[in-house]
Amino acid sequence: MLSEPANNSEVASEYDDGVIVAAIQMASGPSVDANLEEATRHIEDAVSQQAKLVVLPEYFCIMGMKDTDKLLVKEEFGDGPIQRFLSETAKRLGIWLVGGSVPLVSPDPEKIYNSCLVYADDGNLAARYNKIHLFGLSMGKENYAEDKTIMAGDEVVTLASPFGRIGLSICYDLRFPELYRKMENVDIILAPAAFTAVTGKAHWEVLLRARAIENLAYVIAPAQGGYHVSGRETNGDSMIVDPWGVVIKRLPRGAGAVVAKLDPEYQARIRKSLPALTHRKLSYT
Repeated sequence: MLSEPANNSEVASEYDDGVIVAAIQMASGPSVDANLEEATRHIEDAVSQQAKLVVLPEYFCIMGMKDTDKLLVKEEFGDGPIQRFLSETAKRLGIWLVGGSVPLVSPDPEKIYNSCLVYADDGNLAARYNKIHLFGLSMGKENYAEDKTIMAGDEVVTLASPFGRIGLSICYDLRFPELYRKMENVDIILAPAAFTAVTGKAHWEVLLRARAIENLAYVIAPAQGGYHVSGRETNGDSMIVDPWGVVIKRLPRGAGAVVAKLDPEYQARIRKSLPALTHRKLSYT
């Protein structure tokens, strides 16, 4: 099911000349408190550079020693220290803040929803998206099976914001372009991720640029990047991509904030010059 956004024309006027956004890169560990402290530093750095929309990576709050560790810190939807952190930080700094993924309770006690949560600048929750596509990989020493600990979502989520219409996705979703077609002409795509080093080197950038080009949309892609306490290595290379597929700004390795300005007039010119979204002949069901 597709969530229905509000009329963006009623909320976008303040940022008609563009908005500064940030993608936060981290190498999160098993301590939620330590991760939230680090996230705070990077968020505040982004805000010092005038960012109004700040997006944290997938698993920003925990990258455990084993996959089941996230079950130990799962929260009921609407309550818990991770959600309070996001809400209070958004309100305190007057920004729109996106928790790339938060472990929330699911109907199965052995699994969580991997949920992207968006908070408006008043601290109120603006949207929730449960990750639909669950990562699986068996390649040499790399073995992952998210479906063992995560329950898949089933709803495509978009929302109206002061910066344009936003579509939500998480990591492995990038490999499924039909998800983004169902979003119906979003202006900004969020793709928080924890890509592995192996798949990231091969596919991360090309997937991000393809999703931007296909949808003539900006893509904000914060990532986990580096070596984690568990021994896992993530790809990093957080980036912001424009609607023509150009990487505006990126951070190959290390922790920090990738900050760039989105230009809605530039996007409108591209969509007018190349109206590919109106030329579609096939529909996804």
